[in-house]
Amino acid sequence: MPRRRIGFWYRLAAVLVKPPMLVFFKRDWRGMENIPAEGGFITVVNHNSYLDPLSYAHFQYNTGRVPRLLAKAGLFKVPFVGMMLRATGQIPVYRETTDAANAFRAAVDAVNAGECVAIYPEGTLTRDPDQWPMTGKTGAARVALMTKAPVIPVAQWGANEAMPPYATEKRLRLLPRKTLKVVAGPPVDLSAYHGLDPTPETLRAVTETIMEAITVLLADLRGETAPAERFDARAEWLRLRAASTGKHEKGRERR
Repeated sequence: MPRRRIGFWYRLAAVLVKPPMLVFFKRDWRGMENIPAEGGFITVVNHNSYLDPLSYAHFQYNTGRVPRLLAKAGLFKVPFVGMMLRATGQIPVYRETTDAANAFRAAVDAVNAGECVAIYPEGTLTRDPDQWPMTGKTGAARVALMTKAPVIPVAQWGANEAMPPYATEKRLRLLPRKTLKVVAGPPVDLSAYHGLDPTPETLRAVTETIMEAITVLLADLRGETAPAERFDARAEWLRLRAASTGKHEKGRERR
C-alpha cells in the first residue's frame, strides 16, 4: 500500500512547530529504522506531558511517515487548533459516549489504507507517581487485532521535564534546554493473538504486551528500572474513594 502524502496542511504545521522545537529543545532520537517505509501500521506511545505530542510528531514527521493521532474530541473545538487537527487528518475520540467506536473504525480504515495511526494506549496522561506507563486501555489492542498491522512501540522522555503532567505551578520550564528523547522499537509480536476472538481477556493480554514493550524502551531511555507492578489509575481511584467513604462514615458515627 502507498504511504500517505504529507500534504500542504501537515507541511504548514511543521513550518509553525519545528522552528521553536529546534530552538528550545535538544534531541535524542533513536530507532527510526523501525518505522515501516510502506504500508499501514500503528504506533503506540507513552503519554507524560501535554507537550509530548509535539515531540513525538516531530520525530515521526522526520521519518517521512506522518501519523494520524487519536485525540480527544474536545480539542477539535479549540479555535485554530481544531482546524489544524481536522486539516491534517487527526482522528477525534468521543470518550464515554456511543460514538467512541467511530474512532476505532476510522483508525482501522486509516491503517488498512496504508497510513500510520498513533495511539496513546493509556488514554490520558500517566498518573503513575514516577511517570512510568500505567495500565492501558484496550483501543490499541482492538485496532491491532482487527488490522493485523505492525504495532511499533514508541517511548519518549523529556517533554515532561519542560511541562510536567498535571503541574499546577511553573508549568512551562524551557530553560535550561531539555532533551527530547524518543525511541521507536521493533514491532510488538502479537502473532499469538491473531485469529482469536477479541474477548476482554484477550484484549487485556494484548494491551499488557503493548504496554510492556513501551515500558522496556522507556526504562532504557531513562536508564532506570521500571516498577514491577503497573500503576492502575482506576484501582487507585476506587481505593481513595473507599478510604474517603470510610472516613465519612466514621465521622458520622462520632456525632
